[in-house]
Amino acid sequence: MGTGKTHSGKQLSEKLGIPFFDLDEEIVAHDGKTINEIFATQGEEYFRLLEKDVLHIIGEYHENFVMACGGGTPCYYNNIDYMNKVGMSIWLNTSLDTLYKRLINEKEKRPLIKELTSEQLRAYIAKKYSDRKIYYEQASLVMDEEEVEVEKIVEKIFHA
Repeated sequence: MGTGKTHSGKQLSEKLGIPFFDLDEEIVAHDGKTINEIFATQGEEYFRLLEKDVLHIIGEYHENFVMACGGGTPCYYNNIDYMNKVGMSIWLNTSLDTLYKRLINEKEKRPLIKELTSEQLRAYIAKKYSDRKIYYEQASLVMDEEEVEVEKIVEKIFHA
């Protein structure tokens, strides 16, 4: 969350000339409810199952594409294994301070953090990073924060 997956993903798809999908937008289109509504009415478990299903639908019906997925996507239902099987996954490894600076102003748009105080947000980011790192490290490519430029991503993709 807050690493710039959507921004970088759109740029990468344009550079490669292949379709771009934002997994959250695809989930909304599939379910007919916003992410906030899904969380509020059906909860995170339902969302994670829906997320997995939509991930698989896109992966099975599209040969070449770039997808921005949610920060939790790789951590549930063996999604990281599926992502690596059908393509190349990229972890945009962003510092915790940078994530905090980006997320503090976007809280209302993000159901998992919208009710948190500043201190709680810092703790939440650190906890999520700690919990999820084991999944993120399984990505095909790791792009450290200072490397996240489309040209560098393309170079690493084709030299991996």
